[in-house]
Amino acid sequence: MRDPVLVYFILANVFLFILMGVDKKKARQKAWRIPERNLLLLGFFGGGLGGLLGMHHFRHKTKHLSFKVVFTLGTLLTGITSYFLFI
Repeated sequence: MRDPVLVYFILANVFLFILMGVDKKKARQKAWRIPERNLLLLGFFGGGLGGLLGMHHFRHKTKHLSFKVVFTLGTLLTGITSYFLFI
C-alpha cells in the first residue's frame, strides 16, 4: 500500500511543478491556459509541495491567496498521510 501512494505523491508534485511552468509560459504568450480549478485540485490532492515550489520558481500565481492556502493545505495533508503510512 505504501509504494503506490508514495509514487502518486511524487508524480503529483512533479506534474504540478511542470504545469505551473507551462501555465506561466502560456500566460506570457496570451494563449490557452490551464484552468485554476485543475491546478488547485491537484495541489490539494497530493501536489501541494510541487505547486508551492512551482509558484516560487516560475513566479506564477504568487499574489493569489487561494493558491498559497490550498497548496499549503495540500502539503500538510500529504505530510500527515505520509506520516501515518510510513511509521
